[in-house]
Amino acid sequence: MLYRLEVENFYSIRDPQVLDLSVDGKVPDPEGRLVPIFEGADVRVPKVIALYGANASGKTTVLRALEFIVTMARDSVQRTVPGFVGCERFNDAESCERPIRLAIELGGIMNVSPEMIQRAQAGEHVEQGVFRYELEIEVKEGVARRILAESLRQKPRGQGKWQRLFERDAERLVKDSKAFSLSGYQHLVKTLADNHTVLSSFAKFQHPTAQVFIDAARKAVFQIEPVHTFVDKQVIDYLKGQPYILSKLNNELSRIDVGVEGLRFQEGPDGPFPLFKHSGLQVEMPWLLESHGTRAFIKMFPLLLQALESGGVVAIDEMDAAIHPVVLPELVRWFYDKAGRNKFDAQLWLTCHSASLLDDLNKEEIVVCEKDRQGRTRVYSLMDVKVRRDENHYRKYLSGAYGGVPHLG
Repeated sequence: MLYRLEVENFYSIRDPQVLDLSVDGKVPDPEGRLVPIFEGADVRVPKVIALYGANASGKTTVLRALEFIVTMARDSVQRTVPGFVGCERFNDAESCERPIRLAIELGGIMNVSPEMIQRAQAGEHVEQGVFRYELEIEVKEGVARRILAESLRQKPRGQGKWQRLFERDAERLVKDSKAFSLSGYQHLVKTLADNHTVLSSFAKFQHPTAQVFIDAARKAVFQIEPVHTFVDKQVIDYLKGQPYILSKLNNELSRIDVGVEGLRFQEGPDGPFPLFKHSGLQVEMPWLLESHGTRAFIKMFPLLLQALESGGVVAIDEMDAAIHPVVLPELVRWFYDKAGRNKFDAQLWLTCHSASLLDDLNKEEIVVCEKDRQGRTRVYSLMDVKVRRDENHYRKYLSGAYGGVPHLG
Protein backbone atom coordinates (compact mmCIF):
# COMPACT_ATOMS: atom_id res chain seq x y z
CA MET A 1 0.00 0.00 0.00
CA LEU A 2 1.12 3.53 -0.80
CA TYR A 3 1.53 5.51 2.41
CA ARG A 4 3.91 8.42 1.78
CA LEU A 5 4.38 11.07 -0.92
CA GLU A 6 7.08 13.74 -0.95
CA VAL A 7 7.12 16.66 -3.42
CA GLU A 8 9.40 19.67 -3.91
CA ASN A 9 9.53 22.36 -6.63
CA PHE A 10 6.67 20.88 -8.65
CA TYR A 11 4.00 23.20 -10.08
CA SER A 12 2.51 25.12 -7.10
CA ILE A 13 4.51 23.14 -4.53
CA ARG A 14 7.68 25.13 -3.90
CA ASP A 15 9.02 23.93 -0.55
CA PRO A 16 9.29 20.25 0.43
CA GLN A 17 5.89 18.79 1.30
CA VAL A 18 5.61 15.41 3.02
CA LEU A 19 2.27 13.64 3.06
CA ASP A 20 2.63 10.76 5.52
CA LEU A 21 -0.57 8.71 5.70
CA SER A 22 0.70 6.02 8.06
CA VAL A 23 -1.60 5.28 10.99
CA ASP A 24 -0.40 3.77 14.27
CA GLY A 25 -1.65 0.29 15.07
CA LYS A 26 -3.31 1.56 18.28
CA VAL A 27 -5.79 3.77 16.40
CA PRO A 28 -9.25 2.13 16.44
CA ASP A 29 -10.68 1.05 13.10
CA PRO A 30 -14.03 -0.65 13.71
CA GLU A 31 -15.22 -0.10 10.12
CA GLY A 32 -12.16 -1.62 8.45
CA ARG A 33 -11.12 1.53 6.61
CA LEU A 34 -7.42 1.00 7.22
CA VAL A 35 -5.15 -1.69 5.82
CA PRO A 36 -1.63 -2.75 6.90
CA ILE A 37 1.16 -1.13 4.87
CA PHE A 38 2.39 -4.65 4.24
CA GLU A 39 1.18 -8.05 5.36
CA GLY A 40 1.70 -8.42 9.10
CA ALA A 41 2.54 -4.74 9.70
CA ASP A 42 1.15 -2.88 12.71
CA VAL A 43 1.24 0.43 10.84
CA ARG A 44 -1.71 0.97 8.52
CA VAL A 45 -2.85 3.34 5.79
CA PRO A 46 -6.32 4.53 4.68
CA LYS A 47 -7.96 2.95 1.64
CA VAL A 48 -9.46 6.35 0.79
CA ILE A 49 -7.61 9.67 0.68
CA ALA A 50 -9.74 12.75 0.00
CA LEU A 51 -8.01 16.07 -0.77
CA TYR A 52 -9.84 19.27 0.11
CA GLY A 53 -8.96 22.91 -0.46
CA ALA A 54 -10.01 26.10 -2.19
CA ASN A 55 -9.85 26.46 -5.96
CA ALA A 56 -6.23 26.51 -7.18
CA SER A 57 -4.96 25.45 -3.74
CA GLY A 58 -2.87 22.59 -5.17
CA LYS A 59 -5.15 19.55 -4.87
CA THR A 60 -4.62 18.60 -8.51
CA THR A 61 -0.89 19.24 -8.11
CA VAL A 62 -0.70 16.49 -5.48
CA LEU A 63 -2.34 14.02 -7.84
CA ARG A 64 -0.13 15.21 -10.70
CA ALA A 65 2.97 14.58 -8.59
CA LEU A 66 1.82 11.05 -7.84
CA GLU A 67 0.98 10.45 -11.49
CA PHE A 68 4.29 11.87 -12.69
CA ILE A 69 6.54 9.74 -10.50
CA VAL A 70 4.55 6.60 -11.32
CA THR A 71 4.51 7.23 -15.07
CA MET A 72 8.21 8.15 -15.08
CA ALA A 73 9.06 4.86 -13.40
CA ARG A 74 6.71 2.94 -15.68
CA ASP A 75 6.67 4.63 -19.09
CA SER A 76 9.58 7.06 -19.47
CA VAL A 77 11.50 4.70 -21.79
CA GLN A 78 8.80 5.41 -24.38
CA ARG A 79 9.80 9.09 -24.57
CA THR A 80 11.44 9.71 -27.94
CA VAL A 81 12.43 13.36 -27.46
CA PRO A 82 14.46 15.05 -24.68
CA GLY A 83 12.73 16.68 -21.75
CA PHE A 84 9.78 15.89 -19.52
CA VAL A 85 6.08 16.16 -20.26
CA GLY A 86 3.81 16.86 -17.29
CA CYS A 87 6.55 18.40 -15.18
CA GLU A 88 6.94 22.08 -14.30
CA ARG A 89 8.94 23.78 -11.56
CA PHE A 90 7.54 26.42 -9.18
CA ASN A 91 7.20 29.78 -10.88
CA ASP A 92 9.65 32.03 -9.02
CA ALA A 93 13.20 33.18 -9.79
CA GLU A 94 14.93 30.98 -7.23
CA SER A 95 13.19 27.82 -8.43
CA CYS A 96 14.60 28.30 -11.94
CA GLU A 97 17.76 26.52 -10.78
CA ARG A 98 16.41 24.22 -8.06
CA PRO A 99 15.86 20.51 -8.77
CA ILE A 100 12.45 18.89 -8.78
CA ARG A 101 12.29 16.15 -6.14
CA LEU A 102 9.67 13.45 -5.69
CA ALA A 103 9.49 10.29 -3.61
CA ILE A 104 6.96 7.62 -2.68
CA GLU A 105 6.97 4.89 -0.06
CA LEU A 106 4.86 1.74 -0.16
CA GLY A 107 4.73 -1.74 1.25
CA GLY A 108 5.44 -5.04 -0.46
CA ILE A 109 7.50 -8.22 -0.73
CA MET A 110 11.21 -7.80 -0.01
CA ASN A 111 13.97 -8.84 -2.44
CA VAL A 112 11.18 -9.05 -4.96
CA SER A 113 11.46 -11.27 -8.03
CA PRO A 114 9.02 -13.22 -10.22
CA GLU A 115 9.85 -16.35 -8.22
CA MET A 116 9.19 -14.57 -4.92
CA ILE A 117 5.83 -13.33 -6.24
CA GLN A 118 4.87 -16.87 -7.24
CA ARG A 119 5.77 -18.17 -3.79
CA ALA A 120 3.63 -15.51 -2.15
CA GLN A 121 0.70 -16.23 -4.47
CA ALA A 122 1.00 -19.91 -3.63
CA GLY A 123 0.44 -19.04 0.02
CA GLU A 124 4.04 -19.36 1.17
CA HIS A 125 5.20 -16.89 3.81
CA VAL A 126 7.73 -14.45 2.37
CA GLU A 127 9.45 -11.50 4.00
CA GLN A 128 7.72 -8.17 3.57
CA GLY A 129 8.56 -4.55 4.30
CA VAL A 130 8.59 -1.11 2.71
CA PHE A 131 10.12 0.43 -0.41
CA ARG A 132 11.22 3.98 -1.12
CA TYR A 133 11.51 5.26 -4.69
CA GLU A 134 13.12 8.66 -5.27
CA LEU A 135 13.48 10.80 -8.36
CA GLU A 136 15.40 14.07 -8.71
CA ILE A 137 15.32 16.14 -11.91
CA GLU A 138 17.71 18.94 -12.79
CA VAL A 139 16.21 22.34 -13.62
CA LYS A 140 18.28 24.84 -15.60
CA GLU A 141 17.00 28.26 -16.66
CA GLY A 142 13.54 27.20 -15.59
CA VAL A 143 13.41 24.03 -17.70
CA ALA A 144 13.59 20.41 -16.53
CA ARG A 145 16.68 19.00 -18.26
CA ARG A 146 17.72 15.56 -17.02
CA ILE A 147 17.46 13.02 -14.23
CA LEU A 148 20.00 13.87 -11.54
CA ALA A 149 19.27 10.93 -9.28
CA GLU A 150 17.03 7.90 -9.07
CA SER A 151 16.99 5.26 -6.38
CA LEU A 152 15.01 2.35 -5.07
CA ARG A 153 15.55 1.14 -1.50
CA GLN A 154 13.90 -1.35 0.80
CA LYS A 155 13.51 -1.76 4.53
CA PRO A 156 12.62 -5.34 5.59
CA ARG A 157 9.76 -5.43 8.11
CA GLY A 158 9.87 -1.64 8.02
CA GLN A 159 12.76 -1.63 10.48
CA GLY A 160 16.40 -0.58 10.46
CA LYS A 161 18.18 1.35 7.73
CA TRP A 162 17.24 1.63 4.08
CA GLN A 163 18.96 -0.98 1.91
CA ARG A 164 19.90 -0.12 -1.66
CA LEU A 165 18.31 -2.00 -4.53
CA PHE A 166 19.78 0.41 -7.06
CA GLU A 167 21.03 4.00 -7.26
CA ARG A 168 21.58 6.10 -10.37
CA ASP A 169 23.48 9.41 -10.41
CA ALA A 170 23.66 12.43 -12.74
CA GLU A 171 26.32 10.75 -14.88
CA ARG A 172 24.02 7.75 -15.41
CA LEU A 173 26.22 5.49 -13.29
CA VAL A 174 24.12 2.77 -11.65
CA LYS A 175 24.98 0.87 -8.47
CA ASP A 176 23.12 -2.40 -8.16
CA SER A 177 22.53 -4.98 -5.44
CA LYS A 178 21.96 -8.69 -5.12
CA ALA A 179 18.20 -8.09 -5.30
CA PHE A 180 18.55 -5.85 -8.39
CA SER A 181 21.55 -7.21 -10.25
CA LEU A 182 22.97 -5.56 -13.36
CA SER A 183 24.51 -8.83 -14.51
CA GLY A 184 23.70 -9.18 -18.20
CA TYR A 185 22.30 -5.66 -18.37
CA GLN A 186 25.40 -3.47 -18.23
CA HIS A 187 24.89 -2.45 -21.85
CA LEU A 188 21.64 -0.74 -20.84
CA VAL A 189 23.50 1.52 -18.43
CA LYS A 190 25.67 2.82 -21.28
CA THR A 191 22.63 3.75 -23.39
CA LEU A 192 20.45 5.10 -20.54
CA ALA A 193 18.84 8.37 -21.67
CA ASP A 194 18.78 11.48 -19.49
CA ASN A 195 14.99 11.38 -19.27
CA HIS A 196 14.51 7.60 -18.99
CA THR A 197 14.34 5.91 -15.60
CA VAL A 198 16.28 2.77 -14.73
CA LEU A 199 13.05 0.93 -13.92
CA SER A 200 11.32 1.58 -17.24
CA SER A 201 14.48 1.07 -19.31
CA PHE A 202 15.41 -2.24 -17.67
CA ALA A 203 11.84 -3.55 -17.69
CA LYS A 204 11.65 -3.00 -21.45
CA PHE A 205 14.51 -5.49 -21.81
CA GLN A 206 12.96 -8.05 -19.41
CA HIS A 207 15.00 -7.36 -16.30
CA PRO A 208 13.03 -9.63 -13.94
CA THR A 209 12.97 -7.41 -10.86
CA ALA A 210 12.29 -4.24 -12.83
CA GLN A 211 9.39 -5.98 -14.55
CA VAL A 212 7.81 -6.83 -11.19
CA PHE A 213 7.83 -3.16 -10.18
CA ILE A 214 6.50 -2.05 -13.56
CA ASP A 215 3.69 -4.59 -13.35
CA ALA A 216 2.77 -3.10 -9.97
CA ALA A 217 2.92 0.43 -11.42
CA ARG A 218 0.49 -0.57 -14.16
CA LYS A 219 -2.13 -1.04 -11.46
CA ALA A 220 -2.12 2.72 -10.82
CA VAL A 221 -4.64 4.63 -12.97
CA PHE A 222 -5.27 8.37 -13.10
CA GLN A 223 -7.99 10.75 -14.20
CA ILE A 224 -6.37 14.05 -13.44
CA GLU A 225 -8.46 16.39 -15.57
CA PRO A 226 -12.01 17.15 -14.41
CA VAL A 227 -14.21 14.35 -15.68
CA HIS A 228 -16.46 16.65 -17.74
CA THR A 229 -13.53 17.72 -19.95
CA PHE A 230 -12.60 14.20 -21.01
CA VAL A 231 -13.13 13.38 -24.66
CA ASP A 232 -16.28 11.28 -24.68
CA LYS A 233 -15.15 9.29 -27.71
CA GLN A 234 -12.32 7.73 -25.72
CA VAL A 235 -14.58 6.06 -23.18
CA ILE A 236 -17.16 5.13 -25.83
CA ASP A 237 -14.51 3.43 -27.97
CA TYR A 238 -13.14 1.65 -24.91
CA LEU A 239 -16.53 0.28 -23.79
CA LYS A 240 -17.31 -1.04 -27.28
CA GLY A 241 -14.70 -3.75 -26.89
CA GLN A 242 -15.22 -4.49 -23.19
CA PRO A 243 -18.41 -6.56 -22.73
CA TYR A 244 -17.41 -7.57 -19.20
CA ILE A 245 -16.98 -3.95 -18.06
CA LEU A 246 -20.16 -2.92 -19.90
CA SER A 247 -22.09 -5.62 -18.03
CA LYS A 248 -20.70 -4.45 -14.68
CA LEU A 249 -21.47 -0.85 -15.61
CA ASN A 250 -25.09 -1.63 -16.44
CA ASN A 251 -25.56 -3.31 -13.06
CA GLU A 252 -24.44 -0.11 -11.34
CA LEU A 253 -26.31 2.31 -13.63
CA SER A 254 -29.63 0.73 -12.75
CA ARG A 255 -28.80 1.24 -9.05
CA ILE A 256 -27.59 4.85 -9.01
CA ASP A 257 -29.46 6.51 -11.91
CA VAL A 258 -33.22 6.89 -11.65
CA GLY A 259 -34.85 5.48 -14.77
CA VAL A 260 -31.75 4.18 -16.58
CA GLU A 261 -32.11 0.48 -17.30
CA GLY A 262 -28.88 0.08 -19.19
CA LEU A 263 -26.45 1.08 -21.92
CA ARG A 264 -25.97 -0.85 -25.15
CA PHE A 265 -24.24 -0.37 -28.49
CA GLN A 266 -26.02 -0.44 -31.83
CA GLU A 267 -24.37 -0.74 -35.21
CA GLY A 268 -24.48 2.35 -37.39
CA PRO A 269 -22.92 3.61 -40.61
CA ASP A 270 -19.81 4.72 -38.68
CA GLY A 271 -19.66 1.74 -36.35
CA PRO A 272 -21.29 0.96 -32.99
CA PHE A 273 -22.82 3.88 -31.08
CA PRO A 274 -24.22 3.98 -27.51
CA LEU A 275 -27.90 4.10 -26.58
CA PHE A 276 -29.49 4.39 -23.14
CA LYS A 277 -32.65 2.48 -22.26
CA HIS A 278 -34.90 4.43 -19.88
CA SER A 279 -37.96 2.97 -18.19
CA GLY A 280 -41.11 4.73 -19.37
CA LEU A 281 -39.49 6.17 -22.52
CA GLN A 282 -40.42 4.84 -25.95
CA VAL A 283 -37.13 5.57 -27.74
CA GLU A 284 -33.62 4.88 -26.43
CA MET A 285 -31.55 8.00 -25.74
CA PRO A 286 -28.24 8.78 -27.51
CA TRP A 287 -25.08 9.66 -25.59
CA LEU A 288 -25.33 13.44 -26.02
CA LEU A 289 -28.88 13.55 -24.65
CA GLU A 290 -28.00 11.55 -21.54
CA SER A 291 -27.49 13.43 -18.28
CA HIS A 292 -24.11 14.98 -17.54
CA GLY A 293 -23.91 13.16 -14.22
CA THR A 294 -24.55 9.76 -15.78
CA ARG A 295 -21.86 10.35 -18.39
CA ALA A 296 -19.43 11.52 -15.71
CA PHE A 297 -19.99 8.32 -13.76
CA ILE A 298 -19.52 6.17 -16.87
CA LYS A 299 -16.17 7.85 -17.59
CA MET A 300 -14.74 7.08 -14.17
CA PHE A 301 -16.30 3.64 -13.71
CA PRO A 302 -13.70 1.62 -15.70
CA LEU A 303 -10.90 3.16 -13.61
CA LEU A 304 -12.66 2.35 -10.34
CA LEU A 305 -13.34 -1.20 -11.48
CA GLN A 306 -9.76 -1.76 -12.64
CA ALA A 307 -8.35 -0.69 -9.29
CA LEU A 308 -10.85 -2.72 -7.28
CA GLU A 309 -10.21 -5.88 -9.29
CA SER A 310 -6.41 -5.56 -9.31
CA GLY A 311 -5.72 -4.08 -5.87
CA GLY A 312 -4.20 -0.97 -7.42
CA VAL A 313 -4.40 2.77 -6.89
CA VAL A 314 -6.93 5.01 -8.64
CA ALA A 315 -6.63 8.81 -8.48
CA ILE A 316 -9.56 10.92 -9.70
CA ASP A 317 -9.54 14.70 -9.86
CA GLU A 318 -12.81 16.46 -8.96
CA MET A 319 -14.56 13.16 -8.40
CA ASP A 320 -17.60 15.00 -7.10
CA ALA A 321 -18.08 16.96 -10.35
CA ALA A 322 -21.61 16.19 -11.57
CA ILE A 323 -21.95 13.31 -9.09
CA HIS A 324 -24.86 13.61 -6.65
CA PRO A 325 -23.84 14.05 -2.96
CA VAL A 326 -25.71 10.84 -2.12
CA VAL A 327 -23.96 8.82 -4.84
CA LEU A 328 -20.44 10.03 -4.00
CA PRO A 329 -20.29 8.36 -0.54
CA GLU A 330 -21.58 5.16 -2.13
CA LEU A 331 -18.64 5.12 -4.56
CA VAL A 332 -16.25 5.74 -1.68
CA ARG A 333 -17.82 2.89 0.31
CA TRP A 334 -16.89 0.49 -2.47
CA PHE A 335 -13.30 0.75 -1.23
CA TYR A 336 -14.25 -0.19 2.34
CA ASP A 337 -15.92 -3.42 1.21
CA LYS A 338 -13.18 -5.95 1.97
CA ALA A 339 -15.51 -8.93 1.75
CA GLY A 340 -17.05 -7.86 -1.55
CA ARG A 341 -15.87 -5.22 -3.98
CA ASN A 342 -12.41 -4.50 -2.58
CA LYS A 343 -10.93 -7.88 -1.80
CA PHE A 344 -7.44 -6.77 -2.85
CA ASP A 345 -7.26 -3.53 -0.81
CA ALA A 346 -7.34 -1.03 -3.66
CA GLN A 347 -6.71 2.58 -2.71
CA LEU A 348 -8.69 5.62 -3.87
CA TRP A 349 -7.22 9.15 -4.06
CA LEU A 350 -9.67 11.91 -4.95
CA THR A 351 -9.90 15.67 -4.95
CA CYS A 352 -13.22 17.05 -3.88
CA HIS A 353 -15.20 20.21 -3.06
CA SER A 354 -18.25 18.39 -1.70
CA ALA A 355 -18.08 19.25 1.99
CA SER A 356 -20.97 16.90 2.77
CA LEU A 357 -18.66 13.93 2.11
CA LEU A 358 -16.63 14.97 5.16
CA ASP A 359 -19.40 13.56 7.35
CA ASP A 360 -18.59 10.14 5.91
CA LEU A 361 -14.80 10.35 6.35
CA ASN A 362 -12.48 9.77 9.29
CA LYS A 363 -9.70 12.25 9.99
CA GLU A 364 -7.06 9.81 8.71
CA GLU A 365 -8.71 10.00 5.27
CA ILE A 366 -8.78 13.80 4.95
CA VAL A 367 -5.95 15.85 3.42
CA VAL A 368 -6.01 19.64 3.17
CA CYS A 369 -4.27 21.78 0.55
CA GLU A 370 -3.73 25.47 1.20
CA LYS A 371 -1.98 28.14 -0.89
CA ASP A 372 -0.39 31.28 0.59
CA ARG A 373 -0.16 34.78 -0.89
CA GLN A 374 3.08 33.85 -2.67
CA GLY A 375 1.33 31.01 -4.51
CA ARG A 376 2.99 28.24 -2.50
CA THR A 377 0.97 25.12 -1.73
CA ARG A 378 1.07 23.47 1.68
CA VAL A 379 -0.25 19.92 2.10
CA TYR A 380 -1.17 18.26 5.38
CA SER A 381 -3.31 15.45 6.74
CA LEU A 382 -5.84 16.06 9.50
CA MET A 383 -3.68 13.64 11.48
CA ASP A 384 -1.19 16.54 11.65
CA VAL A 385 -3.82 18.82 13.18
CA LYS A 386 -5.38 18.56 16.64
CA VAL A 387 -8.68 16.98 15.64
CA ARG A 388 -10.90 14.86 17.87
CA ARG A 389 -12.27 11.68 16.34
CA ASP A 390 -15.86 12.69 17.17
CA GLU A 391 -15.64 16.17 15.61
CA ASN A 392 -18.10 17.29 12.97
CA HIS A 393 -15.64 17.53 10.06
CA TYR A 394 -18.21 19.20 7.82
CA ARG A 395 -18.88 22.08 10.18
CA LYS A 396 -15.26 22.48 11.27
CA TYR A 397 -13.93 22.55 7.72
CA LEU A 398 -16.44 25.12 6.48
CA SER A 399 -15.75 27.29 9.52
CA GLY A 400 -12.09 27.43 8.50
CA ALA A 401 -10.81 25.51 11.53
CA TYR A 402 -8.84 23.09 9.34
CA GLY A 403 -7.75 25.65 6.73
CA GLY A 404 -8.18 25.05 3.02
CA VAL A 405 -11.28 27.23 2.51
CA PRO A 406 -11.53 30.37 0.36
CA HIS A 407 -11.18 33.78 2.02
CA LEU A 408 -13.72 36.08 0.41
CA GLY A 409 -13.52 39.85 0.34
